[in-house]
Amino acid sequence: MAEGYYCSKKTDAICADVCGQQGIHGGLIMSRLRCIVRGIDLRSLLLCLVLIPLCVFGIYLHGQKITYFLRPLWDHPPKPFTEITHYYNGNVTMETLCKLHGWGIREYPRRVFDAVLFSNEVDMLDIRWNELYPYVTQFVLLESNSTFTGIPKPLYFSINRDKFKFIEPRLTYGTIGGRFRKGENPFIEEAYQRVALDQLLRIGGIEEDDLLIMSDVDEIPSRHTIDLLRWCNEVPVILHLQLRNYLYSFEYHVDDSSWRASVHRYKPGVTRYAHFRQTDLLLSDAGWHCSFCFRHISDFIFKMKAYSHTDRVRFSHYLNPKRIQDIICKGTNLFDMLPEEYTFRDMIGKLGAVPRSYSAVHLPTYLLQNAEKFKYLLPGNCLRGSG
Repeated sequence: MAEGYYCSKKTDAICADVCGQQGIHGGLIMSRLRCIVRGIDLRSLLLCLVLIPLCVFGIYLHGQKITYFLRPLWDHPPKPFTEITHYYNGNVTMETLCKLHGWGIREYPRRVFDAVLFSNEVDMLDIRWNELYPYVTQFVLLESNSTFTGIPKPLYFSINRDKFKFIEPRLTYGTIGGRFRKGENPFIEEAYQRVALDQLLRIGGIEEDDLLIMSDVDEIPSRHTIDLLRWCNEVPVILHLQLRNYLYSFEYHVDDSSWRASVHRYKPGVTRYAHFRQTDLLLSDAGWHCSFCFRHISDFIFKMKAYSHTDRVRFSHYLNPKRIQDIICKGTNLFDMLPEEYTFRDMIGKLGAVPRSYSAVHLPTYLLQNAEKFKYLLPGNCLRGSG
């Protein structure tokens, strides 16, 4: 082996002699240090001094990406849902539709309660409530003066309440004060508000076997889905809804994997408002989930700082308005993240921008009836106002 990489046996003997001759502890230490220095290759040392800081900096910048890319190695996919085929056509009778699903038909429809926690999604709420208006008995909305991350915020629904006069006779509205606990996990505040929503539902008059829709404002069940579930007998007590997943507008159709929205046949003392998996049953093609679908750039910035996954805003430049506008028009990720998938195949398949869709078929009725008002949500209109 090359002499530069270690002290040879001969060198070791010389070192030992030197140490013995010096006869003091300090000389022994210095002698050993000289031995070590002789065995170090300076080029290797310089390379390490350069590479180690670069690796640390790279992990700091892209550690999240590395973790997500390796997810198939350290995580396992959840148990698959049991998908229920969804039958619908406007020219088919409700009795036939119920029969196709293996259910009977009721003499009269169930009452329907739609309950949401509200932050600042005014346009999405407008589209949602108009979509569901024909079949919902009571709209229940709770908002707080705090975001899930403890940031004070205005009561946006209260400010815009005049826009929703059409549902006032059916509205149960409540507010809850934020706890403003800095450094607390945002999901704790979110859970606290969802518990308060249970109480508001009881104030709204919900009763046993009423149909309860549990979903975020931007997770919108189609009206024919809710009509089906309120008319049919033997509907499962809990049923998740498979929604078409959109990003920024209805131009970017990501996939059909949104499942957190659910419908429950209410049971007093048992049913609790939640936003996690509660059953294995999933009704296919039951609506739309339009994530980060805002009119103004300022709304994007607010949401990025306010929602439970605020840890994804790792650098301040993520909130730059010009950057956000560019990302909206490209269909890329606001947080510069890799796809959240459980196999390398699925992850690689979703790398890069979301492909544009030029279809505006089977979108919420109210959206298309007011296409000019909601133009920014339709294909070909990615530019946003500053707000």
